Amino acid sequence: MSSLALLIIYISVGAVLGIALGQLKYKGVGLGIGGVLFSGILVGHIANAYFGFELHTQTGLTAEASILHFLQEFGLMLFVYGIGIQVGPSFFAALRGSGLKLLTLAISIIVLGCCIALALFYCGIVTPDAMVGMYSGAITNTPALSAGTIMVSDLAQAFAQAGQDPLALGFDAAKVPKAYAVAYPFGVCAILITMILIRSVFKVSIDAAGNDYAQSKSKGVDEPIVSNVEVQNSDFIGKTIADIPCIQDGTVICSRIKRNGELSVPAKDLVLQKGDLLHLVGGAKYVSKASMAVGTETKDVLTTHGSTISVRHLIITNNNVMGRTLGDLDLESQFGLVISRVIRSGVQFMPTKNLRLALGDELNVIGTVENIKKAGKVVGNSSATMNHVAMMPIFIGLFLGMLLGSIPIPLPGVPAPMKLGVIGGTLVVAILLARFGDTITFNRIHWRLPSAALSAFKEIGITLFLTIVGINAGANGFWEELTHGLGLHWMAWATLISIIPLLIVGFVGYKVFKVNYLVLSGVLAGACTDPPALAYANNMYKDAEASSIGYATVYPFVMFLRILSPQIMLIIVSSAF
Repeated sequence: MSSLALLIIYISVGAVLGIALGQLKYKGVGLGIGGVLFSGILVGHIANAYFGFELHTQTGLTAEASILHFLQEFGLMLFVYGIGIQVGPSFFAALRGSGLKLLTLAISIIVLGCCIALALFYCGIVTPDAMVGMYSGAITNTPALSAGTIMVSDLAQAFAQAGQDPLALGFDAAKVPKAYAVAYPFGVCAILITMILIRSVFKVSIDAAGNDYAQSKSKGVDEPIVSNVEVQNSDFIGKTIADIPCIQDGTVICSRIKRNGELSVPAKDLVLQKGDLLHLVGGAKYVSKASMAVGTETKDVLTTHGSTISVRHLIITNNNVMGRTLGDLDLESQFGLVISRVIRSGVQFMPTKNLRLALGDELNVIGTVENIKKAGKVVGNSSATMNHVAMMPIFIGLFLGMLLGSIPIPLPGVPAPMKLGVIGGTLVVAILLARFGDTITFNRIHWRLPSAALSAFKEIGITLFLTIVGINAGANGFWEELTHGLGLHWMAWATLISIIPLLIVGFVGYKVFKVNYLVLSGVLAGACTDPPALAYANNMYKDAEASSIGYATVYPFVMFLRILSPQIMLIIVSSAF
């Protein structure tokens, strides 16, 4: 059997076993995708011990090692590209408002972890290669592992060219994934332990935390509601719908009217009559103001069932519509339709004339079925387009990410320049393209990925990466290192990198910064970019929004810093030689 076929078998077996292992849970907690790391170690060890699988020889790397390295890095590129595309639109918004407080907490965890790792080196406890491996495993961050491994390799080459022995100095790239693997399990546990300790010490009520979050979310925000109002005020009889307070400025929409038992879609110049029933949509305070002005609220239901009008969702998929405003589109005058809501990324909000439309926006429209179909042709309304994966933008993004990540950043006194690396470069480019790409390309190229494709990208990418990392570690003596080498030593010291920053920041965040416990749990998981920990946080309360918001707010920025932090630590360390 060819070596390529064997590699595919090893990767496939490792992935299958790891995914199955990750699905095992105890009280809702499991390894998740991290399971493939350990199955990969097992596969690599067995392949090396019983089938003569070698990645290193006296003359250098084998062909199999080169193939695995390519697949490992390409898998991680797919993973971080998917992350960047997913979080890009919300990344810059996270830097405003309360997001700054959450980011401060997350950055503090990173800084404290780096300081502890560096202290372990300067105290002579660990070597630089083990330091970045332990750090990456303790924070359960695979892109950090990749960035650290590459930087160790670059520094090893620089020291070798200068006539120094890189192995004697502690720059062995093969040690990095071994230290990562032994530190990883407690990295997951440390986050869960911190959540449990905060909850126990401060006697946190999960239900109270959930209610507090719901109240804080609605504070100062007038969420859209609906109200049916009967026209009774003589001051408005004979006037048009546009004369009703809050309708003219668009804060309230009158989406349907019932007159003499007949339901229809009203134009803004429709003259009101006594007894008209209006279906109003808008913020609570604005709807209340409009209702009080024209009449009184009624319990009558203005259902479209059995009438000539219908309520449908139209999806923006036409290139000629994207980037235009709702005012420019003007479906009301063209087709007699009323847009009552716009849904973007699952969030509903009121339509305004100045709102610029983007791919995937859903318009909640009311009108006749015939006119809705005509409007659908204008806006696109193609589910096939939404499910289609455009390949050109993906490879453009990967190409630009590779270029950006390859730009060297020389630093005085450092033998090897710092780089974003292909992983950091890909992440930055993906975030920028997701946020600004449509505008830059005049809406001719769209960078959004369908949710199913996005999930597949991330899952395939991270599975490839972690499986191959495990295979490499297993084939390069991981078991011997754990049982007869420094494995247990690394594991013990890695616990400090994991637990101390989380405990300090967790307690300060809850007690001093008064961050909601559920949100804080999401921030702690996001600071370590740890999906299993997020799953645990999401399962604590019936509504997972609070913890998910905390996670999503800090995740993009943290991921970027996690990629840079091993390189910065190695730059600091290299100055000691």
